[in-house]
Amino acid sequence: MSVDAKAPVESPEVKEILVRYRDVWAIYYGEALIGWDMETYMPAGASAERGEARATLRKLVQRLLTHPEFVTLVESADPKNDFERGVIRVLKRDIEYFTKLPPEFVEEEAKVTTKAFLVWREAKERDDFERFAPLLEKVFELQRRKAEYLGYEDHPYDALLDRFEEGLTVKDCERIFSVVDRLSDLFKRIIEGRPREHSLEREAYDERDMKRLNEHILYILGYDFSRGRMDVSAHPFTQGIGLDDVRITTWYHGRDFRRSLLAVMHEFGHAAYDLNIDRAYWATPVQQGASLGVHESQSRFWENIVGRSREFVETTFDEMVLALPFLRRYSPSDVYEYFTLVRPELIRVEADEVHYGLHIYLRYEIERRAMESELGVKELPEFWSEEMERLIGIEPKGYADGVLQDVHWSLGYVGYFPTYFIGTVLSAQIASKIPDLSEKIAQRRFKEIMEFLRERIQKWGAVYPPKELVRRALGEDLDPERFLDYARRKYLA
Repeated sequence: MSVDAKAPVESPEVKEILVRYRDVWAIYYGEALIGWDMETYMPAGASAERGEARATLRKLVQRLLTHPEFVTLVESADPKNDFERGVIRVLKRDIEYFTKLPPEFVEEEAKVTTKAFLVWREAKERDDFERFAPLLEKVFELQRRKAEYLGYEDHPYDALLDRFEEGLTVKDCERIFSVVDRLSDLFKRIIEGRPREHSLEREAYDERDMKRLNEHILYILGYDFSRGRMDVSAHPFTQGIGLDDVRITTWYHGRDFRRSLLAVMHEFGHAAYDLNIDRAYWATPVQQGASLGVHESQSRFWENIVGRSREFVETTFDEMVLALPFLRRYSPSDVYEYFTLVRPELIRVEADEVHYGLHIYLRYEIERRAMESELGVKELPEFWSEEMERLIGIEPKGYADGVLQDVHWSLGYVGYFPTYFIGTVLSAQIASKIPDLSEKIAQRRFKEIMEFLRERIQKWGAVYPPKELVRRALGEDLDPERFLDYARRKYLA
């Protein structure tokens, strides 16, 4: 690859830091490729060996970032511009993380989560919570220890939230989730008198036809297939390996084509962010998204604001019909109604955009209480059922569509879930700032939409912390009320 742009480096210390950081970047590159392979093509029998390799790579990163010479360079650096300040901020956070965590803890966590991931997958397939519970207990115990190592001011959960969303605290989450009861009421109002199902959910499709449609939609949205690819996985995800290698996956179920198509549009949003980071930031600490919440705003924007819009359905309907002939029996209005079904769902990733946040709140409450040791692993299934009934009006039939449905805890990602609601809220705020958005979608002016996202958010990578980036991009802070307004206009107007 050729790197055309040069990072705006003025400080000699930062220049030396970036030279040394290249080794860390290369390990992260390899780790990302390993992670992608684990969820796509890795044989199950490779798990133990893969766990050893991941643990060793983690220790190498820790050793490089905490080397006394490197730490001294970072601590003594005098950054001269926003890019350099971003580099130093990100590195200080990473150094603090790895300095406070003993190497044996880092190794233990890598091994436990590698095993937990595979056991979770088997337990989910067998609907067997008891099989996974001992490892989940170990994961939560590790995360409580991690919080103590990292330190916190008000709540042990703060230490973990901050790792996924810089600066996020329980106090922030309480403000963001302050709309939950009203969101639950709004959801219950919307579903009154609305159809709970659509015949398109039962229409069978050929996987090859669906793949062609997915690829076509990616093409018209602007996905660069020379720098990415689309594969299949049990759960759709995006893996940013490098600035010129960002891979997405989707899933195929043989029916209910929106599940595959909207998953593609969701992952396209993530991929676009990684691909649009300023090339000057290549192989530096800021060649990454500002946070998981900001990242999620991009995927939720393309999936929900664009993909579930009437304008998008109408402008792509003819191509959908060409790919999926059964659509000849339907109209664009039928497909829009199908795309915007609102109903209680057991599975988070299948939840409509209105009540998705209620799923996130449930997981936030579990994590917060688990970090306080207020809620034990054995109590999770009952708590899950009670809260699902209260918030959404539905209870899981088994563990697989309840407490075992998400992969995150098996990977040790405690503190991750709130970023999904942050992204959902932020996507609605972003939409309100794009002039003539509906017209742009109807006319397929996706490049103009992407240019807005790139200039305001994506190109900056992690130069600015998320709260500052949001203020710079939108002129306001994250506001959950804006999402309620969006949902009311779209579903109750």
